[in-house]
Amino acid sequence: MGSWAAGLGTRGSRLGSRYSGWVTVWIFDENLLWSSRLKSGVTGLGHEAVLADRLPEGEITGDIAIVNLGSQAMPPAVLVPYLRVRGFKVLAHAGHKEQSLLELGRDSGADLVVTNGELTHKLGDVLTRLLS
Repeated sequence: MGSWAAGLGTRGSRLGSRYSGWVTVWIFDENLLWSSRLKSGVTGLGHEAVLADRLPEGEITGDIAIVNLGSQAMPPAVLVPYLRVRGFKVLAHAGHKEQSLLELGRDSGADLVVTNGELTHKLGDVLTRLLS
């Protein structure tokens, strides 16, 4: 499973009590390489992953949304509140040197803001922290 799947050994085993099983995770990112690797990590943890390179038309449902704060196609200042209103827990990420983007994630109302490195190497722990 590699570092992408580190953290949760079994399907939802360490998630908060509200999330006793698998969760649906939307990954909002137009970078196909990054989003595909992230999807592999999420599914490796036993969860359902949905990729989106643009805001879907119509209603969407799920538990978690992972938002790339550097997205040009989906401005985080619009996307994060849109997702929060629909009941998603929002996990936003950007590079560790992109302090203005990390601040944008916090200002936009993301439930948790992490660096790309943290997301890459501690995905299971980050999801657990988000849902606790």
